Formats: sequence, C-alpha cells, structure tokens
Amino acid sequence: MSKVGPGPSDTNGTVTAVSSTPNMTTGSTAANSVRIRLFTPGMVNGPGAGADGPIAAGGVSYRRTVPVGTVVSMADLPFGFSSGDDPDRERGSGPTDPFGMGAGFNMADLGQVFTQLGQMFSGAGRVSADGRPAGPVNYDLARQVAIKSIGAVSPVSASTATAIGDAVRLAETWLDGATPLPAGTTRGAAWTPVDWVENTIATWQRLCDPMAEQVSSVWASALPEEAKSMAGPLLSVMSQMGGLAFGSQLGQALGRLSGEVLTSTDIGLPLGPSGVAALLPGAIEELAGGLEQPRSEVVTFLAAREAAHHRLFSHVPWLSHQLLSAVEAYARGMKIDIRGIEELAQGFDPSAMTDPAAMNELLNQGVFEPQSTPEQLAALERLETLLALIEGWVQTVVDAALGDRIPGTAALSEMLRRRRATGGPAEQTFATLVGLELRPRKLREAAALWERLTAAVGPDARDKVWQHPDLLPEAADLDNPAAFIDRIIGGSSDIDSAIDQAIAEFQREANKPDDDS
Repeated sequence: MSKVGPGPSDTNGTVTAVSSTPNMTTGSTAANSVRIRLFTPGMVNGPGAGADGPIAAGGVSYRRTVPVGTVVSMADLPFGFSSGDDPDRERGSGPTDPFGMGAGFNMADLGQVFTQLGQMFSGAGRVSADGRPAGPVNYDLARQVAIKSIGAVSPVSASTATAIGDAVRLAETWLDGATPLPAGTTRGAAWTPVDWVENTIATWQRLCDPMAEQVSSVWASALPEEAKSMAGPLLSVMSQMGGLAFGSQLGQALGRLSGEVLTSTDIGLPLGPSGVAALLPGAIEELAGGLEQPRSEVVTFLAAREAAHHRLFSHVPWLSHQLLSAVEAYARGMKIDIRGIEELAQGFDPSAMTDPAAMNELLNQGVFEPQSTPEQLAALERLETLLALIEGWVQTVVDAALGDRIPGTAALSEMLRRRRATGGPAEQTFATLVGLELRPRKLREAAALWERLTAAVGPDARDKVWQHPDLLPEAADLDNPAAFIDRIIGGSSDIDSAIDQAIAEFQREANKPDDDS
C-alpha cells in the first residue's frame, strides 16, 4: 500500500509518495448539457437508449444521458440499479448456459444459487424488535450482497491511516481561515470499500425507504375497492418480490459505488457517522495514478473537501432533513396508471405466476411503471438546487483555503468537475434513486454565486445564509445571482431580521394549544 498524505511536518502537507499502482486515465469530458431525466425507480438506459453506447471515464463505464422527456420501459428491477448495457443480458441463454447467467456459470453453482434465494425469501416476513414489519427493503440482504460483490480486500496499513488523519487535521487548520463555521470532524479515518458499506448502510435506509415504501404501496392504495379484490393475488406477489428485489439490487449498487467513492461525502450527502472524516485510499490511489499532482496534494485536497462537508452538515442542522424531505416529496408524488392495472387485473390468470416467461412478459408491459408528475419534478428541482449549493459552497471554501498552499488546487477542482460531467458516484446515485441528473451547469452557477457573494460581503456574511433554509438562494437566483447578492449586500440586519422572524413563527407554532387539550 502506498503512503499518501502529509508527513510528520504539518506546515505544507508535503511528503514523499511511492506509487505502486499503474497509471489510470481520468477519461474524457462528456457534453455539459445534462438534464433532468423523467426517470423513475426501475428504469435504466436500455441497450437502445443511446446511439453512442457507454463511455469510459476514469476506468469505469458510464452511460450517456437520455434526452429530456425520454422514458424507458420498466424492464429492470426496482431502483434501476442494474446496468442498461449488461452484456450477459444481451447474450441470453444457450446450451451451456440454460439460465442466461453468463459464461462462467455451470450446473455445480446451482447449490449456491438456491442458498442465496433461500436467504432472500427468509427475510420476506421479518419484523422489527417492536413487532412491526421491518420495512420494504431487506437491508441485511443488501449488506451481504454488497460485501460479497466487493470480494477480498486488504486492510488499510497503519502508515496510510496515519497519513490520512494528518491530512484531515491539516485541512481543518487551513479551513479555519476560509469559513466561520467551526470544525465538524473529531477524527480522520481510512476506509476500505467494506468499511464504507458497513458505515453508510443506515443512511441508505433513510434515503431508500421513502421510495421503496411508495413503490410497494402505490399500486394497491390507488386502486378502487372493487378492483383490489381482483388484483389482490397479483399485488401481494408484486409487493413481496419487489421488497426482496430492492435489497438485492441495492446491495449490487452499493458494491459498485464502494469501489468508486473517494470520501464519505463524495455524493454530497452525510452518509457516514457524524464527525468522522473518512477517505478511501484504494480509490484515491487509482485516481491519483492518472494525475500530474503528487499524491500528497490529492489526499490533502480531498481531506479538505471532506472536512468542509462536515462543517456544513454539523453546523447547519436542518440541511440533512431538507435533503431527505426532497426525496420523500418525490416519493409522495408517484402515480400509477390505475386504469391499466384494472384492465390487467380483470384478465389476470393466477396460474401465470408459476410461469417465469409469463411473469416477465407481464412486468414488461409497463402497466406498473410510475408516471412522472409536476410534484415530482418540483421536488427534483429543490433537490438539485440544494445539492448544487452544497457542492458550490464546498468548492468555494476549499479553493480559498488551499489555493495559495497547494498549486494544483484549481486543476484538482477541474478534475472533479469532469468526473461529475461523465457520471461520478453522486450522479449515478441520484439518477438511479430518483431519476435526477445533476447538471454541470447548475453546479458551476452555484459555485460562481458563492464566489461572487464572498467577494462582495466576505465569508462571515456569506455563511449566515445557512442559518435558515428561507435565506438560501433559490433556483432562479442561480440564473441571476446579482439580485440575490444585492439582497445580502443590503446589510446583515436583513438576515438577522429574517432569522428572528422565522424563530418567532416557530415559537408561535410550538405554543399553540393542542386540539385534544
């Protein structure tokens, strides 16, 4: 394992780094026009979705974005985590591969397959400690699938863990001069991909439960009472199988992401434990192998980004709730074609449930495909704007803290922008979870707004806007930052007045007598 990060001297973050990993190209930049896809859980780019096929970026295959308004049939499992250009799917079955499981499969593997199926179905009726159903997703299964897909990993060496801890402490020192928000980390940590899965699975449950619960219940809840009796057997099977598939597919997705993420906040959310600034040296080593900057600079730069995220999430307590609320609002807006389900239920033959080919044809008809709604699109806009503001603020603060100390800061920031444009972990996560494509233009506009605001009023007044969600820039402000900056330049008294007004309103609501009293 290579040693990366600051050495014993914390004055400039310089250390000798020995590379043991071959160079890896960072890939080319895709088009910057990335838009919101009208995607819903279970939809991915099929083999014919894009004429250009997959593009390579950073050694990982990414799909090109689908034009606005494109909706692909719900031919894949829930959440859409399966690859749209899966060669095994296109290859199908053959004389030596009767189940279409790929060239490496043989009949001796059947025992393992049935064991895994047994594990899936054993969780179908599970309950929580208080006796209630444990939820729509088998997260134990997701964890097992993710860890198994990762395979054997070497533990992080003590020297690498020490170097990362030093990098985090150095980054915190430098960030103190770029933002009034105090440090939000208590320690640095070096994670393997397995550590990342183990430490983030609880947050993934908070993110995925709203979507999975809605997908599991929206079909039955929207049906008229007379139709529920006809569709009952089908909906029961669909709900059970969907819950099992959610866990399996989530596990596969987490297994893939665990090999790509660089830090615990790489997707823009606080996935890991509070106060733990975690970096993944394996992925960082691969990334740094294709860059001109020394590995010590790369690690310190990423440590600063991780620490900046923690400052924001630790000292803006409403921020995590706002992000989760946007995902929940998207889930609540999900609608199903009820007439199509009624027609299907009237002609449904229960015996078809024993025929895999018939069930596959049934699922591919698209009748269970959720329909995009104005409520969902509004939730996506709120989510995209908030994620852009977080990323833009982190970029602005890190550039200010490191710009004069690490010569390659600007180049590293540009590298991350290219990584996002070609489909980084954040883009993959939100595209598959809620069908959101994070537009590079929106990220650039948010960074430009924070930079201009810093130049106009300084970091103290700039960071006061995080004190209440009503003070944050809206989507329209990203298009026209001058008006927003003019409001802030009006004086901090305006901000303080808005905060006092919001607090007073909250207190009035809290002091209202209960209806039952």
